[in-house]
Amino acid sequence: MKLKLLIILIFFNLFNMSYGKENRILLKINNEIITSIDILQEVKYLSIINKEFNKTGKNQAIEIAKNSLIREKVKRIELLKYHEVISIEEKIIEEIIVNYFSRLNINSLDQFEIYFNKKNIDTVLIKEKIAIEILWNQLIYRKFFEKVKIDENKIKVNLSKKENQKEFLLSEIIFILEKNEKLEDKLNKIKKTINEKNFSQAALIHSISDSSKDGGKLDWIKETVLNEKIKKELNNIETGMFTNPILVPGGFLLLYIEDTKISKVPINKDNEIKKIINQQTNEQLNRYSNIYFKKVKKNILINEF
Repeated sequence: MKLKLLIILIFFNLFNMSYGKENRILLKINNEIITSIDILQEVKYLSIINKEFNKTGKNQAIEIAKNSLIREKVKRIELLKYHEVISIEEKIIEEIIVNYFSRLNINSLDQFEIYFNKKNIDTVLIKEKIAIEILWNQLIYRKFFEKVKIDENKIKVNLSKKENQKEFLLSEIIFILEKNEKLEDKLNKIKKTINEKNFSQAALIHSISDSSKDGGKLDWIKETVLNEKIKKELNNIETGMFTNPILVPGGFLLLYIEDTKISKVPINKDNEIKKIINQQTNEQLNRYSNIYFKKVKKNILINEF
């Protein structure tokens, strides 16, 4: 434990040496700026919400923090077309904070404030991060919900045939190809990171999904939620392995199986059908979110100093 604490202290001292002497503007995204202090705050924040982040090298950590902030600023710029200010009800913020940070033994807004103030992280900025994500998800829902396609009859038929169902604990990497970049070259870069580090580190570095901040980690997903293409890929590999690239709207998807289990299909299938519909809806909306983000980002001017 002492050794781990020492490593983290050294980690942050290196960043303070590089960024703490003066607050410089490093990037400009349209009229929004990202400063050296912003990068330092993001590094601290990411190191708290994802243990794997502390294992990254200094330069890689800066790059991950920078890309995380760029993604946030792009969303903020787009949201301000629809909202005068980036804000949501305090009650909703509190519910999300308690739910998300419960793993840090945070069970109230007061505990949240105390915890992050001790870490010298501005809680106002964290609340704005949460507000941006909520408002962005609402925007995606309004724009694309009517395009979501769910085959409820197929779900009912699949469930009616099963007494048991397989569940996968998954992590994901969603990646895109830059101009003139070949799929094989990109995949080799990702595989190199996975082999030298692990899948979670690779997600932090290479994934464009919002899940990248959590090392690409998803939740337990039932096989009945998955489309046939993804299900086939997962059934071809074992726990501790990852799929071939799966072409999805907005890029390519790699899935890593953390664990599997068998669960009974509930007798009350109506509730199970609703859960599956919700999960499939969220999955499709996430894909639309990635597509829309790419479209928005193309029209935004990003200058690095």
